Amino acid sequence: MTDSAFSSLPLPPEVLANIQSLEYKQMTPIQAQTIPAILDGKDILAQAKTGSGKTAAFAIGLLHRFDVQSTKTQALILCPTRELADQVSKEIRRLARAIPNTKVLTLCGGKPFGPQLASLEHPPHIAVGTPGRILKHLVKGSLELRHSNMLVLDEADRMLDMGFYDDMMAIIAMMPHQRQTLLFSATYPDEIKDISKSVQIDPIDVRVETTHDNQKIKQVFYEIDKGERTKTLVGLLHHYRPQSTVVFCNRKYQCQELAEDLWQRGFHALALHGDLEQKQRDQVLVQFANKSSSILIATDVAARGLDIKDLEAVINYELSPDPEVHVHRIGRTGRAGKNGLALSLFMASESPKVNAIEKYQNTSVRIDHIATLKAREHFKLIPPMVTLSINGGRKNKVRPGDLLGALTANKVIAGNQIGKIDIFETIAYVAVERSAAKQALKILSEGKIKGRRFKVRKLS
Repeated sequence: MTDSAFSSLPLPPEVLANIQSLEYKQMTPIQAQTIPAILDGKDILAQAKTGSGKTAAFAIGLLHRFDVQSTKTQALILCPTRELADQVSKEIRRLARAIPNTKVLTLCGGKPFGPQLASLEHPPHIAVGTPGRILKHLVKGSLELRHSNMLVLDEADRMLDMGFYDDMMAIIAMMPHQRQTLLFSATYPDEIKDISKSVQIDPIDVRVETTHDNQKIKQVFYEIDKGERTKTLVGLLHHYRPQSTVVFCNRKYQCQELAEDLWQRGFHALALHGDLEQKQRDQVLVQFANKSSSILIATDVAARGLDIKDLEAVINYELSPDPEVHVHRIGRTGRAGKNGLALSLFMASESPKVNAIEKYQNTSVRIDHIATLKAREHFKLIPPMVTLSINGGRKNKVRPGDLLGALTANKVIAGNQIGKIDIFETIAYVAVERSAAKQALKILSEGKIKGRRFKVRKLS
């Protein structure tokens, strides 16, 4: 039996201490089965569901194997979306706290090219990005991978779905043949096997259970008539009153329309889809993750790579045509031993999709009538936090402690009234309890942060 304690890994004491400080208690199955092999320099072909802990698995491995004294780029991580790339970069930075001067750079499309070129003048130890933008930098010569001895293909199946095959193979062709290649995929189609054969050497094949713990996720389906989707969605929100919900739509235009419709009905709902600029996407994700918004409406592609802790509910506004995608959707709730709620709407004409889900999960699903939903008078789903946006970020040397210190210095606001703080290149966000938001805005607007005044505004 594999030892699941992180202390069983041959890692330096300071790295283990940092892992412990991040509240990683025991290795997840994917971590226990892959990290020792990664530390040994083996290639890995792993199938694991969303939220299985795979990011920490490859991050711990590559941080152990790279040389912080070198000024060369030694590892490349390819991701299908900007959101996942950002998430991966953040996780690596957290795990690298015990290794001073580790430089991690995120290179994705949708962001200006110029600032990326400036950042690349001093090569990162680890580059994380989407295939299109990484290839553009390689062709231009601004990114150099001749000394990279590790490649990670994260969510490779989604990169194939998004048409990145040619870009991926062109990037791999520019890397050394002598390298360690880690391939992680939620699904295992033939194309993944073919890619593995062409880019890996004797990979260790790891499969982790891809279905979710039905004991932890309460899953209920509701049959609706045409034109009843939004009305029933509101009914679900009234009946179950989840504090944080991801609503899945199949098309991006529906996300925006539904968000606007819910706003008019008094719900704080935000849409996440491919037409948003990167700054807007960051803002949406920050507000939802820090509990300043109750509802996130997203497509599957936009939601890929999201890591939202304590997500109470997932609602399928529409069923996915792919039962495996359905399982990944609902697997975003009920994590870390907590109970979750997965609710799905379908019309009679969509019954074959329900049947496909039952067959895939090897169990029948519960179908309730919408008449069982209880409406509540004067019901409001008010987010507990409010987000303040500060017009200064990493480039201005603004750190979380600076914002926390500025807000609590006069003791009008207590530290426990301040929530998540997110720092980006040129902007920072801080979540504050709704009752203290007005006072916090006044303190930051009229006072100074690191001896400077910054523009501050409250996000709606």
